[in-house]
Amino acid sequence: MSLFWRIFVLDALGLVVAAALLLGPVTVSTPILPAEVLVVLAGLAALLAVNAVVLRVGLAPLGRLGRAMADADLLRPGARAVVAGPVETAELITTYNAMLDRLEAERAASAAGALSAQERERHRVARELHDEVGQTLTAVLLQLKRVADRAPEDLREELGLAQESIRSGLDEIRRIARRLRPGVLDELGLVSALRSLAAEFTTHGLTVRHDLRAGLPALTEETELVLYRVAQEALTNTARHSGADRAELRLRPVGDGVELLVRDNGTGLGARAGEGAGIRGMRERALLIGAVLTVSSGAGGSGSGADVRLLTRAAAVATSEAATTGVPASPGGLR
Repeated sequence: MSLFWRIFVLDALGLVVAAALLLGPVTVSTPILPAEVLVVLAGLAALLAVNAVVLRVGLAPLGRLGRAMADADLLRPGARAVVAGPVETAELITTYNAMLDRLEAERAASAAGALSAQERERHRVARELHDEVGQTLTAVLLQLKRVADRAPEDLREELGLAQESIRSGLDEIRRIARRLRPGVLDELGLVSALRSLAAEFTTHGLTVRHDLRAGLPALTEETELVLYRVAQEALTNTARHSGADRAELRLRPVGDGVELLVRDNGTGLGARAGEGAGIRGMRERALLIGAVLTVSSGAGGSGSGADVRLLTRAAAVATSEAATTGVPASPGGLR
């Protein structure tokens, strides 16, 4: 029965009972007797109780729908409101679920396009840094060497310092270019790229251990890039914000997919509200390949350190190319 008819039948029942009492032998004296007051109050209480029960039952699906709308998060797709209740309420919930389906599909498509364009731009910037700026600095370095060979003795020290500064700048440019576009990922594969990433982040005060298992299933290029970027962002957060001195980078096969885990012994995620842009960005990248990303404090929730876990499902390995044409990008901290 629809919500309209439930309320209508209840109201009609109340009016019929009232009319029957008026037309029946029951009368109200003047002044009203205590027994008659009790009868009227009892009838009124019964009608109100039945009305409250019917409305509570009829409107409960709307309350659940409201809570589902408040909890909806496009970065955690799949959650839908339960279709229940009267016909109108069920149709409303069904329409809301269909709207969520459209929004998630549109968000995935737009995110794929934006991240694909961002990755192409990073590739272009990395290429220009390496090919143009890098070559220019190399030429300047050679010219300084020739000048230093002919310069007076008292100027050679200063020219040597200038050469060292240029060498440092050239190394930094190459490092930035590698971060923008991981060439080792294209040339040597995911495992070698993650080893190189762990070595890059192993600096004074931070030691990154890696456990990269063999026997990984065949992964698409998009899946490999997502795994690399998530590891890069997690390690960047560890180096910049966590105050950790140890971190672990793990990659192992799980069923038909793979699991990436980045764990540190730092200060953890803290009690900050919500999630930062870095975590949201990683969730968007995970959605592009149908993977599941979880970020938690400490191993087993101990509150010490942080765990970033990315689990690719079978669909992420087998069908990510069909699901999206975009690739993720943008390294950065979690916070």
